[in-house]
Amino acid sequence: MVAPTAKLQLNNGLITHKPAMLAEKTMRQNDLHEPSDAKSLLLDNQLCFGLYAASHAMTKAYRARLKLMGLTYPQYLVMLALWEKDARTVSELGQSLCLDSGTLSPLLKRLETGGFIRKTRLPDDERQVEVALTPKAEALRQAALDVRKDIVRLIGMTETSILLMRADLNQLISSLALDNAADSGEMVA
Repeated sequence: MVAPTAKLQLNNGLITHKPAMLAEKTMRQNDLHEPSDAKSLLLDNQLCFGLYAASHAMTKAYRARLKLMGLTYPQYLVMLALWEKDARTVSELGQSLCLDSGTLSPLLKRLETGGFIRKTRLPDDERQVEVALTPKAEALRQAALDVRKDIVRLIGMTETSILLMRADLNQLISSLALDNAADSGEMVA
């Protein structure tokens, strides 16, 4: 079976993406693999493995480029979040990066030690810590843009195809977050 292609739709002047899996309303029943089908257990048929391998390869591609900036990949993600919106609380950063405080705190400590961020307690609520970029971090913004351009060139994707893939990934992330919340008994807004 040929994989269904993604469909672009124009809504109020904006291009929206309908994920490839949802774009086709019907599939022949015999094209679906039942869980008992031995082929469904092949490594090449596992979405989780494809995502794992792609994540590993992407992180590796960034590693050497970011080393020149004095950053690790997780630190780079924190910097991206702060370049997007500076002066955030630690909890806001954790939420935007999908990281808990136990993972985020050591990253912030290393970024602070490296002179990339400064942390200050909020005067209104001293329990809250605000994280802000330093001039040293602002000076890295152009280098970060160059790294992104290099990665986009390396993977050979257009900006449109990146946006389409991100839409599919965002849907996957949302679906998994709902499932994880249901498993843990949490409420999801």
